[in-house]
Amino acid sequence: MPSIHFSRIVDLSHLITPNIALWPNDPPVLFNTEASLEKDGYYLRSFSIGEHSATHMNAPNSFETGAMGIDDYTPESLVRPAVVMDLARRVGDNVDYVISLQDIEDWEQAHGPIPEGCVVLFHTGWQSRWADPGRFFNQDERGLHFPGVGAAATRLLLEKRRIAGIGIDTHGVDPGQETTFASNRLVLGRRGIILECLNQLDQLPATGCTLVIGVLRLEAGSGSPASVLAFVP
Repeated sequence: MPSIHFSRIVDLSHLITPNIALWPNDPPVLFNTEASLEKDGYYLRSFSIGEHSATHMNAPNSFETGAMGIDDYTPESLVRPAVVMDLARRVGDNVDYVISLQDIEDWEQAHGPIPEGCVVLFHTGWQSRWADPGRFFNQDERGLHFPGVGAAATRLLLEKRRIAGIGIDTHGVDPGQETTFASNRLVLGRRGIILECLNQLDQLPATGCTLVIGVLRLEAGSGSPASVLAFVP
């Protein structure tokens, strides 16, 4: 049977609290105590959170009527090799940085061809802004500003490298100013994997990791908060 060889495991998910950075107009994160040790003999909370909040995975039906939901992803599809493109120095404080074909070409020159079937993770440095929603979104009269993957780069990864999906440490694989969600649509149109609001990508090597993605099997869900673990060789 297939096996995962690893020396350590890195949790790529942010802690979920009522104060996390939320997409504009998304529902708040709520925790309510439903039972207490003092009154009921056990402790229990209910919680409410948007399907695309915190570290999360998107599903095709978030952009296409009648497409598959988060509950249709098979367990096998959620265990994937990963490569990591560390672009934090290139991005710097450029809130409108668009990941390009050149970025992919430069990475492959250093690390070799991107393998088929993997998830490509982009470390932009934005994970360090998570605790400051203002700097995470940079919202102004023109909308949101954060780095993302350009459509041309996504199309090459899908068509030429035949990847399984993409992930990023910002709140969207599309740049904040990309209002058509082109990269999302390209990947999800192939029933691929989209991971957003990832954390600790700086702890991963460029190649060799295996991702194990845990989602809530929400019936017809447009996405789900996710527990994403990286097994590092």
